[in-house]
Amino acid sequence: MNIFVLGKDPVFPSVNFTSSIGLLAMGGDLSYERLVNAYINGIFPWYSEGEPILWWSPNPRCVLFPFELHVSKSMRKLLSKNSFNLTCDKNFKEVIENCAKQRKSQEKTWITDEMIDAYSELYKSGLAHSVEVWKGKDLVGGLYGVSLGKCFFGESMFYKITNASKFGFIMFVKKLQHMGFLMVDCQVNTWHLMSLGAREIPRAEFIKKLNECLEHKTLKQSWDFLMPDLKSG
Repeated sequence: MNIFVLGKDPVFPSVNFTSSIGLLAMGGDLSYERLVNAYINGIFPWYSEGEPILWWSPNPRCVLFPFELHVSKSMRKLLSKNSFNLTCDKNFKEVIENCAKQRKSQEKTWITDEMIDAYSELYKSGLAHSVEVWKGKDLVGGLYGVSLGKCFFGESMFYKITNASKFGFIMFVKKLQHMGFLMVDCQVNTWHLMSLGAREIPRAEFIKKLNECLEHKTLKQSWDFLMPDLKSG
């Protein structure tokens, strides 16, 4: 398995050279320029503490097309109860730190301090966004990711109350529908995402769809106007 070793130049080899397990390259850094270049080429970083930075472009790719969002009967009941309040871009740091903590409770986290710092910079630039799920004054769930053109690249979710992150994800995707987003990149297949309507597509099709998304202007700013204090009703 030949893996490209990245240098200082924030460029990547073609995803056509990706290994059978989806690994393309290693090394480099998490600079703003490199991360943006990665996302526009269908590549993302994913590695554990103590490892070099690993860059992936899996085939197939797990995606959710916003209008294919599936809301189960039980979740529709929960949505109708106004159980949570939602905000967007109100507390990015706490969301990403909670995502890291939840991963640490399961296994070695890939949301390292280096990752937190890098995505916090993307947030300050208006490219990374967070969704906060509140129960009263308590942050009980959330998610974060990156937006370029009409594609949202989901990175991670966390919850402290059952269904809190699923609630936030559903409501956020509904907002993306209204904003005309064409695709949510879910990266890799999980049962949780598939239950919400995500599906796998060949990498070549993903790259084609991604390029269509990138033809549109990026909404590079805080998204707090989306859900200033949104209830589900």
